[in-house]
Formats: sequence, structure tokens, C-alpha cells
Amino acid sequence: MSEEGLITTEPLVIKDRNKQELSLHQCLIAGGMAGTAVDTALFPLDTIKTRLQSKAGFRASGGFKGVYSGLSSAIIGSAPSSAIFFVCYENVKFALSQNKNISENYSPFIHMVAASCGEVGACLVRVPTEVVKQRLQAKHYNSLYLALTNIYKTEGLMGFYRGYLSTVVREIPFTCIQFPVYEFLKKRYSQYKKQESILPWEAAVAGSIAGGLSAAVTTPLDVVKTRLMLSSKVEATVGVSGCNGGGGSANYAGVLPTIKRIAKEEGVSALFKGVVPRTIWISIGGCIFLGAYEKAKSMFIDDQKH
Repeated sequence: MSEEGLITTEPLVIKDRNKQELSLHQCLIAGGMAGTAVDTALFPLDTIKTRLQSKAGFRASGGFKGVYSGLSSAIIGSAPSSAIFFVCYENVKFALSQNKNISENYSPFIHMVAASCGEVGACLVRVPTEVVKQRLQAKHYNSLYLALTNIYKTEGLMGFYRGYLSTVVREIPFTCIQFPVYEFLKKRYSQYKKQESILPWEAAVAGSIAGGLSAAVTTPLDVVKTRLMLSSKVEATVGVSGCNGGGGSANYAGVLPTIKRIAKEEGVSALFKGVVPRTIWISIGGCIFLGAYEKAKSMFIDDQKH
């Protein structure tokens, strides 16, 4: 690896804080496994959260029926988006941590920058699958094929990136809270145990605490993201072939205008719709996601040792 830690003519190798090496493909696999595990296990809670946040209301969006609607879209996007996130996160974190001009006191800043870079990259894959997934969850369409063809027909390719900015705006504050807290908890617990690293299940607990805290704080941004993704360029009307017209979802445009509109029409409390299932979902998800990632990493490292 070059002096800057970014360009290399040899296979990319990523090191964690304990100087343990992971190759690029191992990091991709570990991230992909973690993403698929959490999205599949907790999909029903995600569906309930989306329907609670829908303008049409929980019952009109499907209630507790068909809570696995949109699962195929989530599975397609979860592995690549999670893999991209962790490759960016680990590589940027390592590159910044090797900079002698950056003090160890700035570790939270390093984690924030690394996680933000990871989210921007991951959202390139995550947003299209989220758009399709959430419209299926809210019963806008009856099948994945109808969702894909109708979105492309009425909104073009950019229709799949509706809500990209709001997603990034939501994810960066979320991840800037989650990963510094996660890394802090891991570091403090390893110091308490007086050993270099902690076990995967212990990392999972740290991930759960960090995820739940971040989820609760950033719920308003998640509500905005959901409204933007459920909205379309075409005014939803009952009778559109293959969909129910969005159940009365009106068009939304822009992060700040959407926040103001929701607060004005439904009250400030509406910005916290779905906060309970979101917090529960991401607390459990943080446990599975980061626990699975750390477990996969430890398996690869153990194989290298043998």
C-alpha cells in the first residue's frame, strides 16, 4: 500500500485497530453477510415502521398484513450496499488513523468521516432498492415486476433515486452517532477486560446500544425519507394499473419543505411516527449487523492464523 494508504499496485489489504489484516474480498463478504442477515431477520418490523410513517396511515397501507412485501428488493440490495459500506469504512478509517498528524483524541472524528464515506457509497445501491421496497411495503404495487416497470415508465431512471439526498441526510447524522459510540463502547469494554479486543457477541451488544440511540434521535429524518420515497412525480390516483395509487400519498419535494409540511399538517409529533419500532428494529439490527460482521471478520482472521 502507498504512503497515503489509498492507492496500491498490490491486492488491497485492510487492517483493523489490532493490526489484523483483511483482504478486500473478505471485507466484502463479511459486510454482505451482515447486511443480508439483518435485513432478512428484521424485515417485518421495517414494514410496520414504513406503514406507520406513510401519509395514508397504517391501516390503509396494509396494517399487519403482508409484512414481507418487498423482501425480494431488500435482499437484492442488502449484501452489496453493506459490503460497499464496510469496505469504505474500514479503508478510510485505516488511512486516517495512520496519519501521524491526527491525534488519537480525534478518533471519534475519524469514525465519523469513515462512516459518512461508507454511507454515501452504500446509498448508491441502497436507495433504489429502498424506493422499490417501501412502495411494495405500503401496497403501492402488487409485485416487484410492476413496481420496477411502473417506476421506470412514469419517473425514469432517476425515479429509483427519489429520496437519495434525504437518505444521505438521514444516514450521515445516524452513522456519525452510531459508529463513534460503537467504537467507544468497544474500546472502553476492552480496556475494562484488559485485553486487546472483545468477542463478537460483546461487539453485538455495543452495536445494539449505539444503534438504538442513533435510531431514536434521527427518526424525524427517517420519516422525511419515507414520505419522499413513497411520493412520486405523478399525483397518485386510484385506478393506476398494478397499484392502489399510493393510498392517498401526496407529493413531497425536498428535505426542509417536507419537514415543515409534516409539522404544519400533522403536528411536530408526526415527525416521530414509528420511533418505537424503528428503535427496536435498529437496536436488534445493530446487534445482528455488527455482531455478524465482527464474527465474520474473526473467522477470516482465525483462518489466516492457521
